[in-house]
Amino acid sequence: MLTLVIGGAASGKSAFAESLCLCAPLPRTYLATMQVWDAECAARVAKHRAMRAEKQFDTVECPLHLARLTLPRCGTVLLEDLGNLAANELYDPDGAGENAAAAILRGIENIAQQCENLILVSNEVFSGGADYAGDTDRYLRTLAAVNNAAAARADAVVRVVCGIPVYYKGSER
Repeated sequence: MLTLVIGGAASGKSAFAESLCLCAPLPRTYLATMQVWDAECAARVAKHRAMRAEKQFDTVECPLHLARLTLPRCGTVLLEDLGNLAANELYDPDGAGENAAAAILRGIENIAQQCENLILVSNEVFSGGADYAGDTDRYLRTLAAVNNAAAARADAVVRVVCGIPVYYKGSER
């Protein structure tokens, strides 16, 4: 089963996605996409790893190239998040660049074939206006393409607003 969870910043989407995982079969894998740039990022990653370990998650770091990843175990996978992954693939010199959306979608398929349940977390895009400075529009269009394709492929699509899940496709488990 593939579930897409979207929402704005601090909407509660990550907590909701984790709650879905806690109801799903073990083993649980947390697929982390954040790149570690400095000591502050490293400390954040360590804190989150410890919190997830208490919930029986094995954490796998994968900031680029999901299509190349082989998971250590099947079961339930939480991919957090597509926004980071899109930025990484677009802007990292080793990323997919202009082919970022296609690369991410191939990666999602790769992961989906290796697990029973895949829960994707992504940011809501284009709800905050239309004029963006610099390269922001390219990033948002890439993430929108990924979100739209993932939603079409998903069994369930949930938008979280103020911690409240609203199902747009599929139903509550």
